[in-house]
Amino acid sequence: MKKSIILTLILILAMGLPSAVTAAEDIQISLLYPLTGGLAESGKRMVAAYEVAAEMINGSYDIPLPYAKTEGIPNLGGAKIKLKFYDTQGSPEIGKAETERILQDGKAKLIIGAYQSGVTKPTSFVAERHKFPYLCAESSSAALTERGLKYFFRLAVTDKVDSFGFMDFLDAQKQAGKKVDRIAMVYEKTEFGVHAAKEIKSRIKERKGYDLVADVPHVYNSTDVNAEVMKIKAAKPDVIIHATLITDMMLFAKTYKNLGVQANANISFCGGYHNPVFAKMGSDAEGYAGGCTFAPDFIQVKPHLKAVNDMFKAKSGIDMDGITMEGFTALFVAADAFNRAKSTDPEAVTKALRTTDLEIHTLPGNRIKFDENGQNIGTSSAISQIQRSAYKVVYPPDLSTAPVQWPMGQK
Repeated sequence: MKKSIILTLILILAMGLPSAVTAAEDIQISLLYPLTGGLAESGKRMVAAYEVAAEMINGSYDIPLPYAKTEGIPNLGGAKIKLKFYDTQGSPEIGKAETERILQDGKAKLIIGAYQSGVTKPTSFVAERHKFPYLCAESSSAALTERGLKYFFRLAVTDKVDSFGFMDFLDAQKQAGKKVDRIAMVYEKTEFGVHAAKEIKSRIKERKGYDLVADVPHVYNSTDVNAEVMKIKAAKPDVIIHATLITDMMLFAKTYKNLGVQANANISFCGGYHNPVFAKMGSDAEGYAGGCTFAPDFIQVKPHLKAVNDMFKAKSGIDMDGITMEGFTALFVAADAFNRAKSTDPEAVTKALRTTDLEIHTLPGNRIKFDENGQNIGTSSAISQIQRSAYKVVYPPDLSTAPVQWPMGQK
């Protein structure tokens, strides 16, 4: 009798009763980035940042970050994050086509992208039309979270926030007796550049004692900026403010030097200045400054980020910057959303993103929390400056690790 009962149980188990120990399915996240073309180097650094984050979430690391020790997503049976990258080539049209391909494939549970605001805008519209969650790590155009979208969420501080920070910084320099009155605004003719310039122009109108002496748009991925630089030189600005990505930023810096343009400060929105490749230009980049959500200096106050930076550097050969740290952080936000949703259903994941309130010590502010428009209101920004080929945080005073170099280029 006992033998027959045992045999029956064995047969039942062999037929496949549901088991609590069966392996959880991987959670595919599809990421839209420029992996070829003029921004390929930037895109590949983002790949490295996401790979480091996925390794930490999927493994077990003794680092004080949420989900670093859990070996996957706890509430989904330890499910692992699987990354799949799609190449936008820096093109809005290609980005849209790739987004459609992601959604038609049907395997992705979340989209993250797309580096440039001008590519993030149309690709997120595609996701919105399909009612599919889209998480943006780094695109900074304030307009992206002013469209009334329900499935779009953005981590990075906006160009509007940075514009206030830049003017606060210039106010502080003015109070210290430094000359900052005459401003030249230089920007690429893209979603990113046009909106960043709009914010600076608004701040100049709002604050007394500043004049916009040059308004200089330029073609994205330019081959020659002599005419633009000569216009800037003729205006004799005290401060030049840029909204320009890496290849153009390097070209402008070289042309400024070749044509003898001198300014007290050259300050950048997110983009070219922040790419560590720019800092490697040596004297051509000395003294340039810009908005900053991470520099190696931050490790002084957040020592656990050394391990993150070391893993990233092993993959990329270069230190992290604010943009790569935003991407790294975005994957932890995604992990948190899946964990709280206890599901990969698009509506459940979107609802979880909408109610995010995650303490994570990677970016200034140490928290990710989205407002009703999907904009993160838990992160702030600082200003760093390239000093002897290294990024040094110079503003605000409570975050600074070095005094500001003034005028720029003075060692």
